[in-house]
Amino acid sequence: MKKSLLCSLLALSALSACADMPTLELGVGMYRIKAEVAHTNAARMTGLMHRTEMPSDAGMLFVFTRAAKHCMWMRNTLIPLSVAFIDDKGHIINIADMQPQTDTSHCAERPARYALETNIGWFAARKLQAGTRIAGIERAPAPE
Repeated sequence: MKKSLLCSLLALSALSACADMPTLELGVGMYRIKAEVAHTNAARMTGLMHRTEMPSDAGMLFVFTRAAKHCMWMRNTLIPLSVAFIDDKGHIINIADMQPQTDTSHCAERPARYALETNIGWFAARKLQAGTRIAGIERAPAPE
């Protein structure tokens, strides 16, 4: 009973954190992504946890306080995702596909300032790869 209540409270907390996130339209050539912006520590910690779906043109942009070899994992994340690690100038460093509810670390190959999570395969389906520039990142709120 207590575990069930704790899980419910965590899910509500995650939904509440998402409701407060700003959004930003990002562009990659002719493609657009409406990204929620995780620029606070709480938002970065919660990410896309507990969600059961995400629109095909949506994602989440993580804005880190500094460029580093950041890593992502999928604990409590229910949908498969792709993550692109992005440098200060908006160029993709590397992309990784991540499976739901795993603790496997997926890391930037060199210091990244941002990470963009999308539905799995979004980048591959559009033939986007390392070096591709993501437009609009410069309008992201400053990290807190």
